[in-house]
Amino acid sequence: MKVVRKSEGGEVLATSPLFVGTVHSRPLIPADVSPNVTVTLVRFTDGGRNKRHTHSADQILYITEGNGIVADDHGEQHVTEGDIVHVGAGTVHWHGAEPGKDMAHLSILPPCKTEMVE
Repeated sequence: MKVVRKSEGGEVLATSPLFVGTVHSRPLIPADVSPNVTVTLVRFTDGGRNKRHTHSADQILYITEGNGIVADDHGEQHVTEGDIVHVGAGTVHWHGAEPGKDMAHLSILPPCKTEMVE
């Protein structure tokens, strides 16, 4: 069993080319702890977001604070604290904070391949 304490570790600037704007992340349950599912806290600041991408497995996003947008080829959905988003494997999508707002979510994802589309 592993307990992740709020006071342990911290968020770091996400430098992946997947992100646009200011984004921080904190792996809460990384792959070396759980080979079956990872949980990462991702914080998007002032409209920060990620580029269009896909995952080879389903992704669950749990919005923990703020106001954001999740979008796929069918349109955009506005989300807020407490909302849960299911993104099916292979779905082209992006997510992040609304312009001028902040948003954070937990990304729950099994081991998979992530590919940028744009």
